[in-house]
Amino acid sequence: MSEAAPVPDETLPVDVPPQPPSRPGHPWSGVALALFGAVAFSGKAIIVKLGYRHGADAITLLALRMLVALPFFAMMAWWARRDSQRFRLRGSDRWKVVGLGFSGYYLASFLDFAGLQYITATLERLILYLTPTLVLLISALLFKRRPARRQLWALAVSYIGVALAFGHDLELGGNGIALGGLLVFLSALSYAAYLVGSGEVVARVGAVRLTAYASAVAAGFCILHFLLVRPWHSLLELPHEVYGLSLLNGTLCTVLPVLATMMAVQRLGSALASQLGMIGPVSTIVLSLFLLGEPMGVWQIVGTVLVLTGVFTVTRPAK
Repeated sequence: MSEAAPVPDETLPVDVPPQPPSRPGHPWSGVALALFGAVAFSGKAIIVKLGYRHGADAITLLALRMLVALPFFAMMAWWARRDSQRFRLRGSDRWKVVGLGFSGYYLASFLDFAGLQYITATLERLILYLTPTLVLLISALLFKRRPARRQLWALAVSYIGVALAFGHDLELGGNGIALGGLLVFLSALSYAAYLVGSGEVVARVGAVRLTAYASAVAAGFCILHFLLVRPWHSLLELPHEVYGLSLLNGTLCTVLPVLATMMAVQRLGSALASQLGMIGPVSTIVLSLFLLGEPMGVWQIVGTVLVLTGVFTVTRPAK
């Protein structure tokens, strides 16, 4: 993969070589953009949980999110077509974009939204932050890339951290915590498969175009899914709070973080931008505490520290 693909919901891929800044600017602007992107991404789980409190379901919230974001991603695709002569889509690339959009944006997002019905926003964010470790494991299985010893220790630390946070949710009680954790883990696995499979396409198409095209494909899948399971007019019968939350979800927590992360990578390089993005789980804890009233326990904090430590070690470039 020739450039670090900015991702719509999580961290940068673990197998991408650290990229230097391509448009050096004031470093503090890059830091601010990276932090904003991470915090805004984390707000997605908070907004989804609030949407559930107003009676909406997962596929409805996902369809509304994509309907809001689709025009912006269409403009991104149009803007990126300036390089169309340099990065012309091949026939096989079109099908790869469809597959990547299905796996990385539609399926991963749907499983994530569905899992949030059962678990806390903080546990969801920690499970999703396992994505780099899953990329490492998939690469080891498919490409026979043997992980370094420090990466194996980091894997163990990360999963122990998630287990502690999972135990915190079990103490809170409630039905379906195991199901919710499994759904979000499958979401992370689906997105990890997208990251592993996107390298060749990104090298030819470019990160901005792939993000825009795959998001448009995912929007089509989300809308089709909704129309298959819900009458179309049910979108017009929702509480007004759901529309306001979906507008925030599609803009503040989807489009703007993608743009901010892209700009941060350009100013700081992919390695530093990815590391700054690790503030995401911390911001989720704070937001869930104040906006959702979810309790914050000691084991949850310890689990967060372990996950961040493990992911930082996995994604840190070898000397």
